[in-house]
Amino acid sequence: MDSNLVLIVITSYFLLLFLISWLTSRKLTADTFFTGDRQSPWFLVAFGMIGASLSGVTFISVPGEVGNSNFYYFQLVLGYTVGYTVIAKLLLPLYYRLNLVSIYSYLETRFGFWSYKTGAFFFILSRTLGSSIRVFLVAGVLQLILFDHWGIPFWVSVLITVTLIWMYTFRGGIKTVVWTDTLQTFFMLLAVVVSIILVAKELGLSGLGDLMVTVSEQPYSRVFDWDWKSGTNFFKQFFSGAFIVIVMTGLDQDMMQKNLTCRNLKDAQKNMFWFTNILVFVNLIFLALGVLLYMYAAEHQIALPERTDDLYPLLATSYFSTFVGLVFVLGITAAAYSSADSTLTALTTSFCYDFLEIDKKYTQKEAVRLRKKVHLGFTFIMFLVILGFRWINDQSVINAVFTIAGYTYGPLLGLYSFGLFTKFQVRDKWVPVLAVLAPLISFLLSFQSEAWFGGYQFGFELLILNGLLMFMGLMIVSRKS
Repeated sequence: MDSNLVLIVITSYFLLLFLISWLTSRKLTADTFFTGDRQSPWFLVAFGMIGASLSGVTFISVPGEVGNSNFYYFQLVLGYTVGYTVIAKLLLPLYYRLNLVSIYSYLETRFGFWSYKTGAFFFILSRTLGSSIRVFLVAGVLQLILFDHWGIPFWVSVLITVTLIWMYTFRGGIKTVVWTDTLQTFFMLLAVVVSIILVAKELGLSGLGDLMVTVSEQPYSRVFDWDWKSGTNFFKQFFSGAFIVIVMTGLDQDMMQKNLTCRNLKDAQKNMFWFTNILVFVNLIFLALGVLLYMYAAEHQIALPERTDDLYPLLATSYFSTFVGLVFVLGITAAAYSSADSTLTALTTSFCYDFLEIDKKYTQKEAVRLRKKVHLGFTFIMFLVILGFRWINDQSVINAVFTIAGYTYGPLLGLYSFGLFTKFQVRDKWVPVLAVLAPLISFLLSFQSEAWFGGYQFGFELLILNGLLMFMGLMIVSRKS
């Protein structure tokens, strides 16, 4: 693929992002960066959240993962519907009733200072690692198809990537992100649809019906795994999917900050309903694309790459037409930034409100200055984490993201469950200790599970175990209010 064409496409894309940033940051108040002035249309939030939820992980890793685990990932997606229902009916009413900016301030009201800081810290840890992995995946593709041609090393290309994100979000914050995420979602889905149409045509498939029948007949399209020892067992995947959504959306400042920009609770719940239905359908499209990619590679006798994450980029940039390759570049660029831009905004919000108490200790002018410094600081931290992950990653990124979530979001799951479903108070000073012990014990049990539990392998349900251990620990150090 011509690197000059790629550069023109990416440059044009960023000019469009900067235009949106300028338009959305013209009329700012002190709270615009954090709340978007609570004026975001619900349908805009819903569509934009699809891109933020999918990111480069779904865009690249899910189609490739079909070669390893068939359609088993869809079992996880089915569980998402339960998780999003819990968020809409339980968590969103709580957040709107308390009029929260940072959702972790609920923990201070419910338990105390150390619980509050522990919850905020684990969000910052989780999001920093998770989003850095997502950007790492896409940065590797951009390095291969663009920056290597110009002789630019990986660390420089990553620095350029995170700097551009900082530039178009540092003024408007979440108000800008709601609009840019909508644009990025559109380009991401466009790339997938164009790829499916092209591959289907190359394989001689005529029409949607023929496509659906062909995909369903492939061994890759097997959805359900009933082996209870397997890490991809249906019940493990389904319930893990529900809990993953609850913690990675409902207990995540990044995703909830978008919902809290809606005008009222009813709009936020409407957003969640439509977002859920569309997301399930979109994930099915990505899995179908994975089947078609493997069929295309087999028919054209193309050697499969060592890493499944590399399959889609390889075919799109080396075997498909130039037009499809450019659309893929646009999609993968959108995928990278749809996750990272909102993450930087959410990390800045959480640190400013939860640790610096920017709304209580500083004047408006001081607060704006401090917020800009924090925003820049998290941009640099993301840059360092991406470089670190480049050296240690040895698995499909979709697995890496959920594995990390299992350890880092578990304490949050335990804290919120205990707060919402019991009336006990806890000895607040013990909460940070429990939040460290629960993931450590989970890791030990996961590491030894086959030896200790008759060959049982933990999958994504490790998150549930982690949250349960945290819940039990809180029960031990609790007292009646």
